[in-house]
Amino acid sequence: MSKKWQYIENNIEEARKIAERYNISFLIAQIIANKKLSDEKIKVFLEPTRENFYDPFLLPDMEKAVDRIIKAIEKKEKVVIFGDYDVDGITSTTVLKKFLEERNLEVGYYIPNRLKQGYGLNKEAIKQIVDEGCTLMITVDCGISGIEDVDYANSLGIDTIVTDHHEPLDILPNGIAVVDPKIEESKYPFRELAGVGVVFKLIQGLSIKLGLDAKENLKYLDLVCLGTISDIVPLVDENRVITKLGLKLIETHRNLGLRYLIEACGFKKINSGLVSFGIAPRINACGRMGFAEDALKLFITDDMKNIKELTNKLNEYNRKRQETEKRIIEEAIKEIEEGNLNKQNIIILSREGWHHRSNWNCVFKNNRYVFKTKYIAL
Repeated sequence: MSKKWQYIENNIEEARKIAERYNISFLIAQIIANKKLSDEKIKVFLEPTRENFYDPFLLPDMEKAVDRIIKAIEKKEKVVIFGDYDVDGITSTTVLKKFLEERNLEVGYYIPNRLKQGYGLNKEAIKQIVDEGCTLMITVDCGISGIEDVDYANSLGIDTIVTDHHEPLDILPNGIAVVDPKIEESKYPFRELAGVGVVFKLIQGLSIKLGLDAKENLKYLDLVCLGTISDIVPLVDENRVITKLGLKLIETHRNLGLRYLIEACGFKKINSGLVSFGIAPRINACGRMGFAEDALKLFITDDMKNIKELTNKLNEYNRKRQETEKRIIEEAIKEIEEGNLNKQNIIILSREGWHHRSNWNCVFKNNRYVFKTKYIAL
């Protein structure tokens, strides 16, 4: 099917005015002019502040989620966070755990093993969580599709709050609260938050209800920024505010684990490139190699000895991940060439022993390895 490109006609005169008014480059001014942003939106785009966050209580069920967590704090319940093994899931778990522990709440966590359990809720984990005496489970970066799993949790007597950012199914989980900006009935003005962005809104809501100073949630913007950039959500609107403020906070090195990880990456500038190509691959490598908890421990510990050991582990996992990827690609290309398959439009290969993992150049699932090379047109 042929495609027809539609070109935006640049408003040169308006771009010049914007460049002069805000003392910015003509290129950036041209982008802003093309976006047709109002003066207020231009200010937020260029220099966002803490005042530019939306009201967290516009999110679906936020009031219910906040009230249930405050009840858990008051009654000193045992709470568990059910997370995910990628950067978004790890930062989501870290932010919520640290915030709630500062409210004197006993908080555990459960990160599923990618190689053995896969993504999302599972009944085996829920049974273990209930057996450990937890009365409230909060999902982060997952749970919106866990209809049967949440029902199972209900049958065992544990309450579930779902916080997620993925597209919901036709039926929502029957939890105490389901917080997701993509729910059809949502009145939230921005639907592209990462999972950690939804968690940030949750701790914002808790801060408001508990009468806390805004700094109690803003201090986690370094990790929120890290998860947001890594999850490759559009860096516009509220995500841009998170990223702009978060990168500034990363420079202060508040989180010791993050500080040492940055040093290990060898990047000279703290920017989105550092996150995307330095930090994120190391954290994701933990989950891909089956050791996601090591990344989580790096961000929640203050013990310098542990931090250095964990940083070394993350570097080693990333090295092994790179070697594994290189080996698989070399074997796949060899099989293509020897099998004279390079004239095919689509090639799907599988082999015993190929690792279950994915990245931008290849997708590997259930022992099927789909990748882009000069031999393949996808």
